[in-house]
Amino acid sequence: MSMFSIFSVSGSAVSAQSQRLNVVASNLANADAVAGPDGQGYKGRQVVFETAPMGADASSGVRVKTITESDAPLRRTHNPTHPSADAEGYITQSNVNPVEEMVNMISASRSYQNNVEVMNTAKTLLLKTLQMGQ
Repeated sequence: MSMFSIFSVSGSAVSAQSQRLNVVASNLANADAVAGPDGQGYKGRQVVFETAPMGADASSGVRVKTITESDAPLRRTHNPTHPSADAEGYITQSNVNPVEEMVNMISASRSYQNNVEVMNTAKTLLLKTLQMGQ
């Protein structure tokens, strides 16, 4: 693996983690969302990664394969005074667990930061190599 392929591998990871952070942000924003009149509530989403070839030197990076919806049941809460309550007094809310999403956010953020640090270290090493040749 050449030194330059480090940038493409880490760059692919930064891009993938950025998409993961966007999905987590969407999940957190809709954590307390109430189902609309059709009864369909917000379902949490998760990012699925896959290995991606990065070039002729057999290096591999990462990319988002798909974004899946959670199949966990929507939460039903008894609140008969809510305008969206059904005949039994229940409202349907999203199936997003805010605690799990915060853990996902921390994990994605740290992974993003680590890959940025890898790119910065590789840049520093390349600059020092060029300075040795002077």
